[in-house]
Amino acid sequence: MSRVQDRRPPAADPLPEARTSRTRGLAVLVVRRLFASVAVLLLVSVLVFLATDLAPGDAATAQLSRQGGATPERVEALRHALGLDAPFPQRYLRWLTHALRGDLGISYAQGGEVSRLVSERALNSLLLGTVAIAVLVPLALTLGLWSGLRAGRRADRIVSASVLTLVSVPEFVAGTVLVLCFATWLGWLPAVSTLSAGEHPMGRPSLLVLPVATLVSACLAQNVRLIRAATVEAAHGEAVQVARLSGVPEWRVVLRWVVPGAVVPAVPVLARHVSYLLGGTLIAETLFGYPGIAAALVEAAAARDAPVVLAVAMLTTCVTVALNLVADVLSAIFQPVRGRGT
Repeated sequence: MSRVQDRRPPAADPLPEARTSRTRGLAVLVVRRLFASVAVLLLVSVLVFLATDLAPGDAATAQLSRQGGATPERVEALRHALGLDAPFPQRYLRWLTHALRGDLGISYAQGGEVSRLVSERALNSLLLGTVAIAVLVPLALTLGLWSGLRAGRRADRIVSASVLTLVSVPEFVAGTVLVLCFATWLGWLPAVSTLSAGEHPMGRPSLLVLPVATLVSACLAQNVRLIRAATVEAAHGEAVQVARLSGVPEWRVVLRWVVPGAVVPAVPVLARHVSYLLGGTLIAETLFGYPGIAAALVEAAAARDAPVVLAVAMLTTCVTVALNLVADVLSAIFQPVRGRGT
């Protein structure tokens, strides 16, 4: 008797369906995060506006106090001229309406357009953050990979001990130590990074060295430890073991399997540290007197200059929210595709 052959069609490959499902999930994630980002921006704007409104004193009192003529009549007249005597909801909606059109108002303290004042400082902070990123990323990758490929050896122990020490040092302490070593004792670098009127930071690159080193010290340790751990895990993976047993040269094993396995998990963390370096440079800028956006925020807060405070806060929030969205998307993209039953 002839056997009846099983003519059932082969099971469909689950991977295309899984990829399609992940693409839809990624689109849903982006849409949700965009709506959440808009909600966060509105909430931050309300909270910052409310905080500037509840703070003791206002721009009229601060301005007239510096001039030595803060009588009640002059304060009330200036508050009316600046529109500070209007109800809170009216002032907020007026600011929000103008901000959505790109008009951030006029600085109470300096009298110029807020967009111009903030853009000048933002470019300085962008330069500082970009240089810090250009130093952080290759340094963290190099140290993490080098240490992970030598796990358990003396070099690995030295790197691990160094980053463990570094992660426990606050940013302002690291900056102070750098100033003492390289500015006060050795005299190699300037202790402050102040600029003259019209001067650009790139005209004196030495002014960027200590602020950049301070920023990198705050982010380096965590990234090195993460990349080292991922390198150790990737180096002991099944694919790497098979490649080595098959006689594949070690340098090809490292480049083909170990490096991607170590870098991919670090991408979202690096993206979040990029947001910090671009928008969270308050301590470094304040410590070294660098004329960036964080320093502008401190000066505006002291002068009760609400339009500048709002502009800086919203710009920093936008950068942080955007880069966190990028980090979440990268995390979703780099997750491995799994089929059913795996």
